[in-house]
Amino acid sequence: MPSAARICGGDGTANGHRRSTWSIALRHMKMIRLFAAAAALLTISCTQTGLPAPASVAAPATAAAQPEEPFVIAANPLAARAGQEVLARGGSAIDAAIAVQAMLSLVEPQSSGVGGGAFLTYYDGSSGKLTVYDGRETAPAQASPTMFLGPDGKPLGFRDAVVSGRATGVPGAVAMLALVHREHGALDWSSLFGAAERTAEEGFVISPRLGRFLEIPFPQLATPDAAAYFSGADGKRLTTGDRIKNPEYAAFLKRLAAAGPDALYRGSTAAKIVAKTRSAPLEGRMTMADLAGYQPVKRDALCNPYHAYLVCVPPPPSSGVGLLQLLAMLEKTDVASRGPDDAQAWYLFAEASRLMYADRDQYVGDPAFASVPVQGLLEPSYVDSRVALIGDTAAASPPAAGTPPGAVQAAADRTMEPAGTSHFIVRDAQGNVVSITTTVESIFGSGRMVDGFFLNNQLTDFSFSPTDAKGNPAANAVAPGKRPRSSMTPTILLDSNGKFAGAIGSAGGNSILAYVGKSLVGAIDWKLSMQDALALPNLVARGAAIGGEVDEFAPGVVAGLAARGIDLKPGQGEDSGVHAVMIRDGKVDGGFDPRREGVVLVGTDE
Repeated sequence: MPSAARICGGDGTANGHRRSTWSIALRHMKMIRLFAAAAALLTISCTQTGLPAPASVAAPATAAAQPEEPFVIAANPLAARAGQEVLARGGSAIDAAIAVQAMLSLVEPQSSGVGGGAFLTYYDGSSGKLTVYDGRETAPAQASPTMFLGPDGKPLGFRDAVVSGRATGVPGAVAMLALVHREHGALDWSSLFGAAERTAEEGFVISPRLGRFLEIPFPQLATPDAAAYFSGADGKRLTTGDRIKNPEYAAFLKRLAAAGPDALYRGSTAAKIVAKTRSAPLEGRMTMADLAGYQPVKRDALCNPYHAYLVCVPPPPSSGVGLLQLLAMLEKTDVASRGPDDAQAWYLFAEASRLMYADRDQYVGDPAFASVPVQGLLEPSYVDSRVALIGDTAAASPPAAGTPPGAVQAAADRTMEPAGTSHFIVRDAQGNVVSITTTVESIFGSGRMVDGFFLNNQLTDFSFSPTDAKGNPAANAVAPGKRPRSSMTPTILLDSNGKFAGAIGSAGGNSILAYVGKSLVGAIDWKLSMQDALALPNLVARGAAIGGEVDEFAPGVVAGLAARGIDLKPGQGEDSGVHAVMIRDGKVDGGFDPRREGVVLVGTDE
């Protein structure tokens, strides 16, 4: 076996630290799979070392000179076209991604925005290197573990907490996008916001999806800011087909284009954010220093083989390790030889999902504050032990978390994690790829607005209870400067030569892992087109809750699940928002979630 692997620690030194990772230098996935038995945690790059990527990871020089077919896949056509226009001007993938995010903040405010956070997985088309950019929100310096407990010591009601001043974390998306732009941008930052600024000034027509959310009694829509923004001249709530303008957001984008991230993190907008979060009810604790001090984080990707691919995800505080564990368990079953019409296939998916979520909920948190047994969760013998728990019928009670190697005892987590999020993917002509999941947390964030955009309610992604009855700390408890655990999992797939093979991600809160896992099974195991894979019915099994699109399964599947002890119920929160692409025989096979208003734009022509 070739001895071409390089071991790198998280600090970039050639050592075997607990974040030690393997750089890929094997030409054939068969060898990778053999080697995986000795390495549960794989990665592509040593992002903080400056060390060159192994030659086998980099695309051949002749191939790198050939233009790739660019594409944009996003949840809203206006946002996708904004990105496509940037690509047509010679922009890079990150240039286009910034334009997409600026537009999504306006036309899909229920899902993401400049007042929220994001994770971005970046593939460098020339070197083959992967880098994760963590733009997750952080808790203010004055945050405390008990900030979501009431005077009686019990957790606050979620509907109260979600619209409180305490709910908002320091926004991270803008600072993170600025960092990626400094490293990989081609056009001037100031040139990337024109489409969103014009649309905010001229107005846009409320889409059916946004209109549908405006008809649901979310607590956020009852806040003064949201009520005013979504009211027409007659005082009535706007709805599908109505035109809405946002001059405040247009003015903010003009300042953001001119001043860069300081337009949000310093000055008048920052002062408004602090004032808004420190107003009743349940005043928050954010300061100007919190905003000015925010820093995005560059991290190594976590990668694990799945059939002929290497699946690469963000590490904690993202829950990407959960997706990798789910796929590792499924690969040890016969799900691949079955298909979407087979109840046993869905049974295996459900039971593997429940085991994965039990582990994820117990152990994953911000690695700067909690010991996360990433390698242990992916260790082959531990995965075997979890798969062995899948019997012929579902257990009467939900599975408990296991004890992976390196685990530290932690409290069971009860985080709610609602589902206001968006995912999009961009590739430019140089082969650079951005896979990004972005969010304001639940629908319309906290319902509080500043300069035409919603503030996130991301801190409600923390566990409201810092300990369990025995005093064991929750891995995802609140702490000053801490990043809440996230289910956002912007994923990139590589082929056996280390070249880009696909990308995927979704909205959906804690259901994201199930949505992405289902779609990868459909596309890879069952060899469906990407569009057909995304259209497969959703099934989300977490703890005692097992829900899905009951009416969408093939005849006999729901009854077959019931015979195996799984009583599938309809409803699983917000619809999925999976967007994905595979490169098959050199062609772009892109898909958008049919439950949303997405679009796949290939090339740079309108």
